[in-house]
Amino acid sequence: MFNSSSERLVAVLREWIATAPAGSQLPSTRTLVANHEVSPVTVQKALRILTGQGIIESRPGIGTFVRSHPVARAHDHAWQTAALGVVQRPLPELASAQRATPNDVISLQSGYPDRDLLPERLVRSAFSRVARSDAVLQRTPAAGLPDLQSWFASELGAITAPGLSAPAASDVVVLPGSQSGLGSIFRSLVGAGKPMLIESPTYWGAILAAAQVGVQLVPVPAGPHGPDTGQLDRAFEQTGARAFYAHPNFANPSGAQWSPEVSQRVLEILKNRGAFLVEDDWAKDLGINAESSPMAARDDSGHVVYLRSLTKSVSPAVRVAGVIARGPARERILADNQAQSMYVSGALQSVALDVVTQPGWRTHLRSVRQQLATRRDLVLDALAQHLPEAHVEQVPLGGLNLWARLPDATNLVQLVRDCEMRGVAISAGDSWFPAEPTGRFLRLNFAGPNPGAFNQGVEIIGQVLRA
Repeated sequence: MFNSSSERLVAVLREWIATAPAGSQLPSTRTLVANHEVSPVTVQKALRILTGQGIIESRPGIGTFVRSHPVARAHDHAWQTAALGVVQRPLPELASAQRATPNDVISLQSGYPDRDLLPERLVRSAFSRVARSDAVLQRTPAAGLPDLQSWFASELGAITAPGLSAPAASDVVVLPGSQSGLGSIFRSLVGAGKPMLIESPTYWGAILAAAQVGVQLVPVPAGPHGPDTGQLDRAFEQTGARAFYAHPNFANPSGAQWSPEVSQRVLEILKNRGAFLVEDDWAKDLGINAESSPMAARDDSGHVVYLRSLTKSVSPAVRVAGVIARGPARERILADNQAQSMYVSGALQSVALDVVTQPGWRTHLRSVRQQLATRRDLVLDALAQHLPEAHVEQVPLGGLNLWARLPDATNLVQLVRDCEMRGVAISAGDSWFPAEPTGRFLRLNFAGPNPGAFNQGVEIIGQVLRA
């Protein structure tokens, strides 16, 4: 006897797999839902069971396949519970933005741009050229390729305020992606057990990096034009913190961009308190109706530690970022990064440098700006038509996301689950708060695949919410 619909589906699929050649592709989620009259959640549960049994394997972005070589029997790893002991610092769960979804699901939760928004031709050409170079055989300097260091420095130097000294290539440390960089920066500037101020809401990856380091986060509320500077100053005084992590431009998740007045006041507070701003300029290349205006371009006294990633604008496969810091802060970050990863792949650095120095790079960015504007407005129009209960306080001038507040009585867990059953993946906003959420929010990514389905996806969210 079967105890659930997922178990019945597992049994049916096992019979089909038993006669299918190795490497055969299973039907899509929608096909299985239609053929067996079950929900998408039931299908996903059955597929997880079969994957855990080593019978099938999932290839993100492609589909699910019969394994060529069934895995060996399961082993009992219970002995490791005693060997590892109690988890000292439980880490936050991985945000839904990192979760891969089947191709037939309307994805509004992704944390990365759709392939159509990437410079695919430039990236492929760069990999081909680099594959024939010595970069694939050589170790690179710990701080990064000198030419890539120079590029990061020149990008910020070109917009540095008059009268201030532009950063030098020697101020740059190349990192294996911004997530790794956040860990190095937090360890170097703050340290385990010490407080760090952070915007709320903020990037869930920064919350995760702080938890891994053991940093104690102190949230500072932030609105459409930046953080509450009065509360920021009081938080510095009360906690003795020496660093503040923030997104002055196109904040993730809210899309906010600091006003000139807020930016100036934050710099004054930093100088008065002898503190650092960790500026994460994650969307530097993803402006829509405005350009990123880095705080680092207004400071040459070392108060701003500037982080810029190329992963979202070049390719998720090219995990390369640069941090610009001056003085002892830069040396500590370099030492920590070297201890963690020794150096960043020279081949990936060369690919990144090749892409961003091609004449077609700027043309590509102009095209992306237009596409992002169209996609953002598609979701905004759909919200107005199908989900008027959602309030978007800030229409983002750049970035990849809309931050929508729902009625306070909304059960987010149920909403996310029920939308997934209807074939729509969304992200509950709770993951972006370093402390208790201040409301019921959704982060809707408008840069995911199949923008033609965005309207339908929002319509389903509205139907589920009202149901």
